[in-house]
Amino acid sequence: MIVLDTGAILPRRGGIFGALSDAFWRHPKLLVFLMLTPPVLWFGIIYLGSLLALLLQSFYSLDEFSGLVVPEFTLSTYAQLFRPSNFDIIVRTVLMAAAVTLASGIVAFPIAYMAARYAKGKWKALFYLGVMLPLWSSYLVKVYAWKLILAKEGILNWVFESLRLTPLLDAFLSIPVIGGNSLSVSYTGTFLVFLYIWLPYMILPTQAALERVPVNLIDASGDLGATPFQTFWHVIFPLALPGLVAGSIFTFSLTLGDYIIPNIVGSSRQIIGQAVYAQQGSAGNIPLAAAFTVVPIVIMGLYLWMAKRLGAFDAL
Repeated sequence: MIVLDTGAILPRRGGIFGALSDAFWRHPKLLVFLMLTPPVLWFGIIYLGSLLALLLQSFYSLDEFSGLVVPEFTLSTYAQLFRPSNFDIIVRTVLMAAAVTLASGIVAFPIAYMAARYAKGKWKALFYLGVMLPLWSSYLVKVYAWKLILAKEGILNWVFESLRLTPLLDAFLSIPVIGGNSLSVSYTGTFLVFLYIWLPYMILPTQAALERVPVNLIDASGDLGATPFQTFWHVIFPLALPGLVAGSIFTFSLTLGDYIIPNIVGSSRQIIGQAVYAQQGSAGNIPLAAAFTVVPIVIMGLYLWMAKRLGAFDAL
């Protein structure tokens, strides 16, 4: 015999809030819909809407006589990207982003490996503090600090002078493209600042990936007679590669779009961020600025597609 407990079913609550609570309890999908609607609208209208507006502007052109934007569909603006001066900007930016990403991986890997394998307790806390602390300070303060460090009167030149290595530094600065009057007005200086600013974004995903490498696989590799290098190349590196690729997403994309660091530290040769700023500012060529902006979007789209195939998103 089944006895129904009528008191187990609560009566409907009175008032507006009670009615809403009952409605959300009976229709949980309604609550999810109402909670997601504001952020989805914000993402769709403000974020994607601005990108679509930018993409639309890139198909317009600038009237050379009047200086006004002609709102007619054309590919002539994209054709301007292949002019030698503009194409050099794109190549220069991609090479800088690739160099910063590669150097970040080389510097970050041993740091992340030591933190993942040997740092315990308070030492791991100190590791996270040391990596995260630069991110808590002002971006501009760090860049201007590096400008002072790399200047002719800066501490780096003082160190070279104290060690009587100034001729070596002068010989390096005399190298075309990467050199200059001083490190603060050279591509080498720009590279060093990029490397410092974005390095934490490479260390943390790499460290997370290395922590997930099973220790028994490393021990088994040694038991089977593998040398330390063979263990690293065939066991540790393949398993840590998704973390490196995940970190490279940050370093590569942030270098592609940055224009503040090259404006403060670097030579007069522009990269994409500076070109966009100049074209939409003093030049007033909004279509060309938009076309320049589409270039990193396309590059990062391809890069993310390759990163996904390498399992990088699992290490984020």
